[in-house]
Amino acid sequence: MDYIYLENESMSRHSTFKAGGNVAEMYIVSSIDGLKEVLDICKLNNKNPMILGNGSNILVSDKGIEGPVIILGEGFDEISVDGEFIKAGAAAMLSRFARTAYENGLSGAEFASGIPGTVGGAIYMNAGAYGGEMKDIVVSVDALKDGKLVSFDSDEMDFSYRHSIVQETDMIILGMTTKLIPGDKTEILAKMDDFNSRRRDKQPLEYPSAGSTFKRPEGYFAGKLIMDSGLAGEKVGGAMVSEKHCGFIINYDNATATDIYNLIKKVQSVVLEKQGVMLETEVRLIGDFE
Repeated sequence: MDYIYLENESMSRHSTFKAGGNVAEMYIVSSIDGLKEVLDICKLNNKNPMILGNGSNILVSDKGIEGPVIILGEGFDEISVDGEFIKAGAAAMLSRFARTAYENGLSGAEFASGIPGTVGGAIYMNAGAYGGEMKDIVVSVDALKDGKLVSFDSDEMDFSYRHSIVQETDMIILGMTTKLIPGDKTEILAKMDDFNSRRRDKQPLEYPSAGSTFKRPEGYFAGKLIMDSGLAGEKVGGAMVSEKHCGFIINYDNATATDIYNLIKKVQSVVLEKQGVMLETEVRLIGDFE
């Protein structure tokens, strides 16, 4: 059997926020055949599954998820290199993809080296950092749609800021092909080390979080708006606005998902009142928070 089935699995084990309720049914699949089999099971039971990656950009309600949730596991994490092209499965960690590019003297993926998500999640939201985005390097995306294996060119993915066409469809990302540029390995490594050093210096990596909590408003920086609103160190329960980087809400003391959600709403309210800007969440809110 090409999948593992779990019942009442805590989502705190599957999200970088380390918070959230249980999911009634979880399937960890290891092959396309296993994925198709699980999708058939869901269809037979009239259930619409959610596909989950590394859980690095989500907040799941304390009420949990009725389910089912599908996680692409081993079998979807392969990476291969062919000249300037790198193919990577949806479950491959983005940091490993960037490292593979460096090891093969390929430049263009340095921005991805510190992003704590999977290839699938990065494509889903067109992840980016330090001036680079997935849309800059993706040539094509392999997916499962309506039970069929399909491939989409980059220009068909409707990539924009933290957006791809996947967010409006029921396709399941299986992997990607990227085209990079041959470069000097010393320079590539230096750029990766610089990005990661800046990340360590400026971001609260020592606490559970989901990365940047809010999208960057046009013409502004979310972190500065929050700081200028006097919200650095603001707390709700075990959740706190990071004093190191106000764009991050962190789980500093066994926060519940409700703590984190209520702090998100408070930050949005105060920033709107004081700065006249409504912050949109970059973090995906999953489940019932009301």
